[in-house]
Amino acid sequence: MADTNLDDIDLKILQRLQTDGRITNVELANSVGLTAPPCLRRMRALEDEGVIKSYHAAIDPAKMGYTITVFAMVSLKSQAEIDLQAFEDHVQKLPEVRECYMLNGEIDFMLKVVAKDLQQFQSFLTSQLTAAPNVASVKTSLTIRSAKHQPGVPIER
Repeated sequence: MADTNLDDIDLKILQRLQTDGRITNVELANSVGLTAPPCLRRMRALEDEGVIKSYHAAIDPAKMGYTITVFAMVSLKSQAEIDLQAFEDHVQKLPEVRECYMLNGEIDFMLKVVAKDLQQFQSFLTSQLTAAPNVASVKTSLTIRSAKHQPGVPIER
């Protein structure tokens, strides 16, 4: 495996947690064939190693009033490391930006942005994104629907 030596039980733990992050330690232990104390030790070790990065609730954006999801492709004027880092630092301060990826190719960054409506997105685009230092251009694509959203990674045993 990548950076960590994971055995079959570790993979079972990860698979189960990825499916149900609210499972109790006792239920998790039973489902992977352990007792609770060693299961908890393994979970803590996976957390300490950084394999498990966080736990969170998956919130429905529409139920919170965020009916618009847009992907923004951002090109910068300069790709010097200091300018790339400055853009990443700027994006960290924007709560509407839910995901940010640096890309290889003619687009420097792809952002996943949520907004309550098109007017709010337009305001965000002009005041926060295109106005950011070093931004050369922004191309946007409004999502129609989501066909698949599956956090995490495939876990193979």
